[in-house]
Parts: sequence; C-alpha cells; structure tokens
Amino acid sequence: MRRLLLLSLMLLAVAAPAAARPLILIGIDGFRADYLARGLTPNLARLAEAGATAEGGMRPSYPTVTFPNFYTLATGLHPDHHGLVYNTMTDASLPGRTFRLSDRAEVMDRVWYDAGEPIWVTAERAGIRTATMFWPGSEAPIGGVRPTYWLPFEQSLTSLARVNILLGWLSLPPEERPRFATLYFDIVDTRGHWNGPGSQELEAALVEVDTAVGRLLEGLAARGIEADFVVVADHGMAEVSGERIVWLDDLVPATAITLVGWGAFAGLDPQPEQVAEVETALLGEHPHMSCWRKGEVPERLAFGSHPRIPAIICMAEVGWTIGTRGRTDPMRVTGGAHGYDNAAPEMRALFIASGPSFASGVRLTDVDSVDVQPLLGRLLGIDVPAGDGRLADTAPALR
Repeated sequence: MRRLLLLSLMLLAVAAPAAARPLILIGIDGFRADYLARGLTPNLARLAEAGATAEGGMRPSYPTVTFPNFYTLATGLHPDHHGLVYNTMTDASLPGRTFRLSDRAEVMDRVWYDAGEPIWVTAERAGIRTATMFWPGSEAPIGGVRPTYWLPFEQSLTSLARVNILLGWLSLPPEERPRFATLYFDIVDTRGHWNGPGSQELEAALVEVDTAVGRLLEGLAARGIEADFVVVADHGMAEVSGERIVWLDDLVPATAITLVGWGAFAGLDPQPEQVAEVETALLGEHPHMSCWRKGEVPERLAFGSHPRIPAIICMAEVGWTIGTRGRTDPMRVTGGAHGYDNAAPEMRALFIASGPSFASGVRLTDVDSVDVQPLLGRLLGIDVPAGDGRLADTAPALR
C-alpha cells in the first residue's frame, strides 16, 4: 500500500505542470526616456539590450501626469476614456468630493476608477493570481476585484524593500505564486521635481532604482525563476524656473474662475455669470500658453470629452508654469515639472520589454502608453477589454 502511495505521488509530481513564467510590470515614475543613455543604469541597460525599447521613448497620454498615465498603462485607455483625467479632479455626480493624491479615502474609492479595467482585474477574472507592489489605482477594489496580493502605498518604503516584498510573493509555492506582478518606484520623479532632471540628486535616484532592479534580477536567478519584464514610465520631466511663469490673473480676475489644476497644465471653470468674459480673455494662443474649450482641445491629445474635465484647458510651453499670484510662489518654482504636451521630447517615457518572450535588439518606432495593456494581455494569454491601444505597435518585439 505504501509503495502504491509513493508511486502515485511520483506520478502526480511528473504530471504537474511547471509554474507559468511570471510577467513583471515595473513602473518608474518620472523616468524620462533619455535617462537610459546616461550610463548610470547598467541593469536597465542590460534588459534593454537583451530585449526591445521604444526609439525616442514611449509617448505618454495627455495630460502627462502620474495617476492618469499609470492608469492608462494598466487599462489601455486614454485618461479621457478611463476617467482619471488629472491628479486632482471633481465630478458633478459626486458633489462636495475632490479626488486628490493626499486624500487616502478618495484614492481608495473605486468610484473614480470603474470606467476602466486594469490588467490585474482582467487577469484575476481569468483565474490568474496577481500581485501589486504599488501601482496607482491598485489600492481600490476596481469592479469589485482586488489583486490577490497588494499593499497600500507607503512612500517611505525603500526601493530595495519593495523588491524584497515582491521576491517574497514570487517565492511562494507555485500554486500560490502570482503570475502577474507590478513593481512601482517613485524616487526618480520625486528627485526630478525637487532638484531637476539634470541634478546630481536625480542621478543618485537613477542609481538607486537600477540597484533595486539588479536585486530583483539576482533574486529571481537565485530562485531559478525565469520572468518576462515590461519596464515603463508615466512621463518625463522638464526644467522649470520662477522666471518662467504665465500669470492667469494678468489675463482674467482670479475671482472669475475656479482652478482645478495648475502648473504645466491648468484646468478651470469660469463662474457661471462670467463665462463670456473668461473665454474672451483666455481662449487661443498666448505667449508661452495655449487655451481651449474642453471640446476643442486638439484631437491629437485625445482629451476633452470626459465630464470630469474642466470647461477650459490651458497648456503651458515646456519649461513654463501657469499660476496665479494667490497660489504660486516664484521662489518655489524650481527643479522639474511635467504635464506638458505629450509630443515634447522632455515628456517621453521609458519603455523596455525583455525576457524569453521578446526578441533581442528590437527598436520599436511608435509606442504609445495605451499600447502596453494589449501587450500584457498577449503575454498572459488572456483577452483584454478593447481600448485605445494596438498590439501591432509592440508585436515586432515578440518572439
């Protein structure tokens, strides 16, 4: 009887399928595409050389800010379609509420996200275990679904600590191990804002993140785990200065508008009785700034139809800041910023696809942030919701 039991266990072990190769989506906030050429990130460079990159970088969605673009990467939808239209926003159907990154309750409420379906939700619904080691949007039960493993965002958690937590999840027994995982780093964006894209502090952040990626690669190799990697950023970064400010209150009284966002991008609603006055003052081209009604934003920006978008959108010239004297201190406009035209080279984002599923040395010529989700779906072998992206743009990288 014991021999029969042992034989049965041996047969089961032989018949058990090998654990599927994990797919790891790495997001590096604010990693401008040309940072890769600075010679400070050998581990990322190794992944790029062994796989595929986007020539000149990946085109982000407009506006080129964090939450809208990280959600675009996960859903394949432009912000105009998934509903996260800016890092700060209001919704007429949610009176008295404002989505802002500092408000944990709002950030974790699915109501802001449910118009899109991120890849981890699609995967979980297909029976694939997922893990999110931070990713904008992953803290909310979108569509009533959470990743199998997830943590609320904690900025103080170091880059290496984030990698170690992910390695812990990937070290679980095969039947518990996530097949799809995200890993998010914010230090490059933080240093880019505080110190500027050309600073020593920014370069130290590049080294920190690359070291963490190296730790991930070493940890996987030590565990005998072969993985596919898609490494992306949400946007780039441009130098700003307190000497380059467009003052809205030189054009229209501050009391005539409600500002929802300002900086490289400004969204505003005129007071009901002053719509004509505000439109006459703002619409059109100005030195270092362009403004449009939301329905008249240039089509190439794919932005302007969602109800959460303010009535008037203004876009600053790269390196300039839109502000008002009641909100903007020129002495604090230093370092770097983003949110500018998504066609600007300074806003181009990192894209690397590397691993056994990818050919080596491929240079893709037209990659948009909306193209990432269909690529992830192909790698996971699942059908993803139709969006704004095209698998054809990344397919040449696949083996």
